[in-house]
Amino acid sequence: MFYYELGNDFFDLVEGTEVRQGKVGITVEVAKVSSAYEMNFHTEGIVKVECDRCLGNIEMSVKAENKLLVTLWETYSETSDEQVTVSEEEGTINIAWFMYEFIVLALPLKRVHKEGECDENMSSILRELCVEEASEENKLQTEGDRHIDPRWEALRNLIEDN
Repeated sequence: MFYYELGNDFFDLVEGTEVRQGKVGITVEVAKVSSAYEMNFHTEGIVKVECDRCLGNIEMSVKAENKLLVTLWETYSETSDEQVTVSEEEGTINIAWFMYEFIVLALPLKRVHKEGECDENMSSILRELCVEEASEENKLQTEGDRHIDPRWEALRNLIEDN
């Protein structure tokens, strides 16, 4: 069993674009299974990523369990997300990028601050650029229980004419 404490230095060296700072602990258990090595990664910690809304830093917790199957062969190749072939001659694998990917995969798809915690400068710029109410000509019109966007009305007329 191996334990790695990943800090800001790790994220600087990996040069990934999504996570640039953090403190994450990863335990790696290695077991020989038939003609391969099974590596089980237990990841837990806190990372800083950009908020999707205001681009400010937001701390997010990560927790994940991942598996990597490593086999020896003539050349290096990644045969799937969970399987890697390493050159028999070299016989080593650098798992740094795999650890980084497991951290990124543990993050939620939507990464935003809680309501009211976004960067105020960016929030004010977004409010200025946000269209509060559609203009009169682009407002949805109600037809029965359906809402029709007038911008699509011309397309509907073309289809009905043919």
